[in-house]
Amino acid sequence: MRLELRYFCTLFDSGYLLKGVAMLKSLAIYCPGAKVFVLCMDEQTQAILKRLALDFVTCIPLCDIEDDALLAAKKDRGVAEYCWTLSPCLPWHVLQRNSEIDFITYLDADLLFFSPVQPLYDEIGGASIAIIEHRFTPRLKDREVNGRFCVEWVSFRRDEEGMACLLRWREQCIEWCYYRLEEGRMGDQKYLDEWPLRYAHCHILQHPGAGIAPWNYAQYQFDCDLNGNVIVENAPLIFYHFHQFQLLNNGSFDRLSNFYASEQKEPDRIYQIYEKILIQILREIRIHYPGFSEGMKSPAAISLRRMVQAYVPHFIKNAIRRIISM
Repeated sequence: MRLELRYFCTLFDSGYLLKGVAMLKSLAIYCPGAKVFVLCMDEQTQAILKRLALDFVTCIPLCDIEDDALLAAKKDRGVAEYCWTLSPCLPWHVLQRNSEIDFITYLDADLLFFSPVQPLYDEIGGASIAIIEHRFTPRLKDREVNGRFCVEWVSFRRDEEGMACLLRWREQCIEWCYYRLEEGRMGDQKYLDEWPLRYAHCHILQHPGAGIAPWNYAQYQFDCDLNGNVIVENAPLIFYHFHQFQLLNNGSFDRLSNFYASEQKEPDRIYQIYEKILIQILREIRIHYPGFSEGMKSPAAISLRRMVQAYVPHFIKNAIRRIISM
């Protein structure tokens, strides 16, 4: 039986490398036909990925995608804002240079796959576009003002509607993509709010095991089957989004701020699996790069960050972000 190819793209720098490699390896397990284009945000990322020899990964240097418009946008955006700007630019770039690709999915680097992704493709069917909601808990429903949908899984088909949507999103993000709510815009994600009404063949993923994350896990029931696989709402967990997760330089981890965990403790089994995988990947990388510690934070720095997240008013945090990005 011929393996069906599935095309994906993602981006990360060396600070997200451990998470990115974890995502890639888990995807390869649960989507054997995966071919992934990785936009390497720095040279170290590309060098390490090549050394790891992941045969399903194609590395794209940042300079290959940066045109005059992107370089101009880069001048006044922070690191995260520029990564968000690139979210639609990457799949557009890949589709423009690979005519054989009919359907591509952009993935966030801090995901981990736990079971086959085929149910999502079965659900998408012939849709031109596929997106997923944040599915905020009732307590966090007001956060939807920043975007109903999460740019963690965004798919486009090479048809008139899919390409029109992707091109428009690309142009919008190059023009404006900042970490603030302004004139109905917020980063790269709030642009997606209009897609279900604007595009007739835009599908909103419904599988309960897709897109579980800190902002929605409190409303779900988790269990394990006889083989130890994670079940959510009686369905297999397909992927979890490890937002806020931090690796610490003392060998431990910081999972979440109390903003999320105070409502309900995080699903321990899911985080245990992720931590074990990250430890193994760090060991693999240190075989070739013994001193590698990119993305690993000091406990004191993370404690300070969590205090800011918990106690500093939102408008002050936004003002600080604007100053930092200038």
